Amino acid sequence: MKVATISVTRIGCLAIAAGTILFQYACSGGARHESTEVYDLVTTNTHIAYWAEASAGLSAAAKDLGVRAETIGPDTYDPQAEKDALLQAVHQNLRPAGFLVSAADPDLMRDAIDAAVAAGIPVITIDADSPKSKRQFFIGTNNYQAGQMGGDIVAKELNGKGTVVVFSLPAQANQDERLEGYKRAFARQPGIRITRVVDVHGEPAKVFDMANELIAKKAVPDAFVCLESQSCAEVADALDRANVRGKTIVAMDTIDDTIGWIQKGMIRATIAQRPYTMAYYGLRAIDDLHHNKPSSVESNRSSVPVFIDTGVTVVDKSNVAAFQSKH
Repeated sequence: MKVATISVTRIGCLAIAAGTILFQYACSGGARHESTEVYDLVTTNTHIAYWAEASAGLSAAAKDLGVRAETIGPDTYDPQAEKDALLQAVHQNLRPAGFLVSAADPDLMRDAIDAAVAAGIPVITIDADSPKSKRQFFIGTNNYQAGQMGGDIVAKELNGKGTVVVFSLPAQANQDERLEGYKRAFARQPGIRITRVVDVHGEPAKVFDMANELIAKKAVPDAFVCLESQSCAEVADALDRANVRGKTIVAMDTIDDTIGWIQKGMIRATIAQRPYTMAYYGLRAIDDLHHNKPSSVESNRSSVPVFIDTGVTVVDKSNVAAFQSKH
């Protein structure tokens, strides 16, 4: 939905239908944004396509609001460096007005998130949650449901019988939730068995080598599942080079290579999240929390939600052209 135009002198009340949160923007006082008002999106692997899409949403929201926003964190998968980036921003002289945080490791990030909140800086988690931290709430995917959707696709393709190898980042709670969703879908199909869950350690290029090892050992499973965005393109490439056909691959997200392999028929489908939406809506939400701090987030009359689901889309050959047009 389109939001109301923001006035320079007075910002009106804006109700968002996605949840119970109310974007007030100083309905009673005509508060305005300061030139020093900056918001940070903190994540890891900042250079991958998924976070480039989120950064585009962040920039669009910042432009709409008339504030500054930036993405910070390591350009490789490094949860400790992500934590360090957040703590450095918390302790700098000119602190950000709010943080959006994707917690690569929810337990590791907990203290840093709590430090930001203790310093009076609101924090919303997006994409990957840290539920035991003092963050205000989470915006992202219902990952358990997304896993079940992927699992149903695999089960249908295998006709209820076959072996599956899963590629994941087990430290991330969101990927564990996706795996549980897949397991739930497969529990209804006793003939389907997960034979291995592979930790890609944030290095999807190694997945290509792993797939080649399976090919060389003639131990290729009937299906491959990827719980993060980059691995399945590597699997498809390895199988294609070895001329291995008839395997089911279900990916995550819509990086260019994944879209290309769907069009070529090597990847059956991908479960597409909405990182642009997470960051766009997240910035608006954190801006509101900066200007209108909630009195409580733990009561039945809290002014903020616990979770806002940004939804997913199954992308396959039937609709892949619509996603290809974005790239």
